[in-house]
Amino acid sequence: MDIDVIFKIAGIGILATVVCSILEQSGKKEIATFVSLSSVIICLVMVLSMISDLFSTIRNLFSLY
Repeated sequence: MDIDVIFKIAGIGILATVVCSILEQSGKKEIATFVSLSSVIICLVMVLSMISDLFSTIRNLFSLY
């Protein structure tokens, strides 16, 4: 597992937090909600692709088809 994925997820989280804070202070709470939701979805897609790779590796390891 690469440490780059952890840094990418942390970077997305920090960026989303800063953007949400700025948007909430300017009174645009709905857009801040969409920003936080989109960052969660992006991180979830990254993790799901890694889990898919894990399951395919396990399937190949035990010769399951």
